[in-house]
Amino acid sequence: MNKIRTLSAALALIATAAGLSGCAIETRPPPRTDVFIDSAFKPPSVHVDAQEALALSPAMKRFAEKEMASEIRNKGLRDGLIDALYTKGRLQLDYDAETTRTAAEAFEAKRGNCMSLVLMTAAFARHLNLPVRFNSVFLEESWTRSNNIFFVAGHVNISLARPLAVGRAAVFGDPELLTIDFLPPDQVRGHRGRVVDESTILAMFLNNRAAEALTVGKVDDAYWWAREAIRTDARWLSAYNTLAVLYRRKGLLDRAEATLRLVLDREPLNTQAMSNLVLVLSDTGRREEALVYSNQLAQIQPIAPYKFFDEGLAAMRAGEYAAARQLFRKELARAAYVPEFHFWLGLANYGMGDVSGARGEIAKALENSATVKDREMYGAKLAWLNEIREQQRQQRIPIRGPAGS
Repeated sequence: MNKIRTLSAALALIATAAGLSGCAIETRPPPRTDVFIDSAFKPPSVHVDAQEALALSPAMKRFAEKEMASEIRNKGLRDGLIDALYTKGRLQLDYDAETTRTAAEAFEAKRGNCMSLVLMTAAFARHLNLPVRFNSVFLEESWTRSNNIFFVAGHVNISLARPLAVGRAAVFGDPELLTIDFLPPDQVRGHRGRVVDESTILAMFLNNRAAEALTVGKVDDAYWWAREAIRTDARWLSAYNTLAVLYRRKGLLDRAEATLRLVLDREPLNTQAMSNLVLVLSDTGRREEALVYSNQLAQIQPIAPYKFFDEGLAAMRAGEYAAARQLFRKELARAAYVPEFHFWLGLANYGMGDVSGARGEIAKALENSATVKDREMYGAKLAWLNEIREQQRQQRIPIRGPAGS
């Protein structure tokens, strides 16, 4: 990357999901919400409503009344809900991180990313009057890139409480919280988290929708999703960062700068806001000021996301497969769960004639894939490599003539 980073955008995208109503302590008043410029954007092409995220569809109500009923009778509300949704596998849910769905959409499609699956779990729990808690989990910062836009992924999960009957009153106690997480245990074990309000979870959902709209070029729709995220919970600063990215896309550089400075006033070391401010300052010709922030950013984040990966791609184009392999390995050393990195390492191995190594890395790409589309692509590549490996194995088997010849 250049000294002044060439990030097109840096959005906070919650790719995994979670939790429920907690009481966050806010020591400062929420940031300003008078940051919108509705006149600069076309009306949304879709309905934008935060409350739709947790709405129960008629099909979900029927499932709760029929499919869940026997499990709940046998095991109680909480354990019955979990068994009906996940343990028994009745829904045959498939993990798919390509889009963020509402609870009803995830139920209908039988798939979703973690945010979608947590929303679906929470919607059923709320229907059954089960208390839920949303948790934001602190994992190592993970970056992904799509259409030249960078995203930093967060993680949330959900905890369900067991209802305790006392006399005629229903008392819900905290001691027996059961947390459901949609990442493998080894990825979340030992990581700290914090309870977040339902309004924050909804803001995360809305900001996801904004990021996904921007990825496919729907800048106007993205604005209304980001706007709704801020209106839902002004404390969720990632939505302000998204809004600033959209203002820059529209050429509203002064408003983009003001919005980013609002974020940095709250979080002076926010790398996403700082990266985008460098871009805005460069757009306005203020190179020296941009360089100050760029240098500060380099101290906080000395190796830019995708730096080794991009260098590896350049080496691949030059036919320098050994160098590319080393660079892809360096990128994987700090982001082991990005399937794209494993895929290209596999291609570098293949370029060096190492079919077995290529097969192993593409198998890891398939294992870490978060979308159905990627799983299909990597699965096809893996099948092709398996065929090649079998052909090579057959060629190494000596041909024996008939006995006695």
